[in-house]
Amino acid sequence: MEGQQLQQVLNPQRLKSLKEWMQKSSITLIQVNGQRKYGGPPPGWQGPPPGPGCEVFISQIPRDVYEDRLIPLFQSVGTIYEFRLMMNFSGQNRGFAYAKYADPFTASTAIMTLNQYPLQEGVCLTVRRSTEKRQLRLGDLPTNVNQAEMLAAVQMLSDGVEDVLLKLAGPKGREVVALVNYSSHYAASMAKKVLVQGFKKQYGISITVRWTSFSKSKCVEKTGQDDCFTPPGLKPLTKPSLNPPPLRPQLSHHDIPASPPLLPFFRAVGGPPAPPRDEMMAQALMNRDTVSQLQMMCEANRLGAPQYEFHYNYTGPDGFFYFSYRVLIPGLPLPLYGAVQILPGTSAGAMKGEVYRAAAEQVIQTMCKVSNLRAF
Repeated sequence: MEGQQLQQVLNPQRLKSLKEWMQKSSITLIQVNGQRKYGGPPPGWQGPPPGPGCEVFISQIPRDVYEDRLIPLFQSVGTIYEFRLMMNFSGQNRGFAYAKYADPFTASTAIMTLNQYPLQEGVCLTVRRSTEKRQLRLGDLPTNVNQAEMLAAVQMLSDGVEDVLLKLAGPKGREVVALVNYSSHYAASMAKKVLVQGFKKQYGISITVRWTSFSKSKCVEKTGQDDCFTPPGLKPLTKPSLNPPPLRPQLSHHDIPASPPLLPFFRAVGGPPAPPRDEMMAQALMNRDTVSQLQMMCEANRLGAPQYEFHYNYTGPDGFFYFSYRVLIPGLPLPLYGAVQILPGTSAGAMKGEVYRAAAEQVIQTMCKVSNLRAF
């Protein structure tokens, strides 16, 4: 009976179609650690890997559906950097996958376009934003460890390490923990499997390794969603010096890098607040900006007023300020997420306006793209 069920799941015709598609399209799939992966990067990719907010989580996939149907479907939205289908030992897929796009608003387009997509009769895909956990918390560390040593240790034992931050934790602030940031969720997952044994074998110490945790209830209360841009209460990681001092001082509060100040979290309904009277004339001389365009587009389609949320992420080496955004349009099924960058302005009000305009421009592009896809 079990053999008959397995034969039904491993549909010979579906497997044949997958093989023919791979040969025809010259697609290469690599199976490793319970998943089958395409890309990461794909052939011809130029530039750095995509950052946070670019990956979507796909579930409700029938067990006998494979990449020959899924990858072309998700490529119809935009260029895929990486596609990972979770597999088990029998050759079935495990019912879920991840698709990573080049930028956040293409990922938002995929969610809006393909969530509840009828893949086959009686089966609709669920597509939502991936949590993309990339940060591990290493505990029970020696009190005399310094940041440069910890960075060297985790880089030797795992791949994809971006930076490390040492912090004092615990009820009395005496426990030393390391927050390790990885380049991808996959790299962090692989590291989580090897770091405990690696530290024990290499250094003779027992450490704890777990995902960085944060309170989801606060995120749901603020955004109505199960995800947030940054875990509340965690400070941004700081890159260590390329030439760390050779000394090994005892860890103290002075050894822990201070976090840069964050700009305030902005929120508005229907666009940014009205500028002061002395700026209104200058703005009136400008062409209609993207915030107004988005407002008019939503009004014309009876979607309701856009609601903006922004969060400052960091200042890049190029001098740009990088922000994450979330735009909720009541008439759309899901919020739109993304990231923008602006140069410093002459005032906080001017910078705030630039962030709104940049976000509105991306949202308009996403909505137009979705409209074209559905019309097609």
